[in-house]
Amino acid sequence: MSKAARIIAFHLPQFHPTPENDEWWGKGFTEWTNVAKAKPLFAGHYQPHIPADLGFYDLRLPEARHAQSELAKEYGIEGFCYYHYWFGNGRRLLERPVNEILSSGEPDFPFCLCWANHSWNNIWQGVADRMLMEQTYPGMDDHKEHFEWLLNAFKDRRYITVDDMPLFLIFNPGEIPDLPDVLSYWRQLAVEAGLKGLYLVGVNYRFRADWNPRSVGLDASTWQPLPPKDGHIPSNFFGEKIKRFFSKTKSRVTVHHYAAVINMLIRKSPPPFPDYPTVLPNWDNTPRSGENGLVFHESTPELFRSLLRRAFSLIKHYEPEKRIIFIKAWNEWAEGNYLEPDQKYGHGYLQVIKEELGASSLEDNK
Repeated sequence: MSKAARIIAFHLPQFHPTPENDEWWGKGFTEWTNVAKAKPLFAGHYQPHIPADLGFYDLRLPEARHAQSELAKEYGIEGFCYYHYWFGNGRRLLERPVNEILSSGEPDFPFCLCWANHSWNNIWQGVADRMLMEQTYPGMDDHKEHFEWLLNAFKDRRYITVDDMPLFLIFNPGEIPDLPDVLSYWRQLAVEAGLKGLYLVGVNYRFRADWNPRSVGLDASTWQPLPPKDGHIPSNFFGEKIKRFFSKTKSRVTVHHYAAVINMLIRKSPPPFPDYPTVLPNWDNTPRSGENGLVFHESTPELFRSLLRRAFSLIKHYEPEKRIIFIKAWNEWAEGNYLEPDQKYGHGYLQVIKEELGASSLEDNK
């Protein structure tokens, strides 16, 4: 493999109506509902974010899934990592896009899965005080049923592998009871099913930077740190500070300049265990969380370039098969982290990826 990095973008399959979302949020709700109604909360706040090339797509349409993959392919992205929801006892949500990708064989674009093992609450209304769907772990029989479903994906010719083993991510590994036993059982089932094994990566967003994924039976980690939502406002936002002081609502929106938090978003040096950087183009979840949101202000493609370059430096010592960089995300529009073209920057973030891949490949060949 001659690529300087394997760029894999997280993909959110929330862009189509479901019976559950109809019941919880109103008929026809999708991620676009909150994206389109978002409003600026302070002077200079970039909202709403409006899509460009792909428009307000519906992931039930194969044409939409094809257009996404063609655009990603054009700019050097190796594949998508689809969020996968398994709540226990066979209960899934947002399953239709991946089901249809598997059954149709289209689009012809690599993919892997990330088990987004967390409960759903009503955070899309700006609070989290009502349980909608609880994440459960009924036991080994359920883990077996889960694996048997996953096997359909793992055996797909498009599924992304590392050392010929299916790459599978777990969003919240610390919540799974008896995790080492579960992972060992899955590895055993994989071999019995004719696979070489599994390559298991834990998402590290709650643990310390020195958390070693191998201590719980994982092969690697990907670190996804975020600053706390503590009401921080940059010192140059004097007007906003005055407004807050006199406001009866006491807005708690947390704002950081993207340039100021870059050093918090990525490691300074590689840790002594396998870890793959996750790079954020931006973050602004106020379309979901409103005044309780977290905003990275004034992200630009050029600032994103500096973060991506640091990600390249963290993996350059890995063997080519394991030079993986995750992008969070391809299309998390209501959290403000996406690569898809919007009305403000167009293809700017995608172009940075293409250029940095090219530049790093040239450097490797010197």
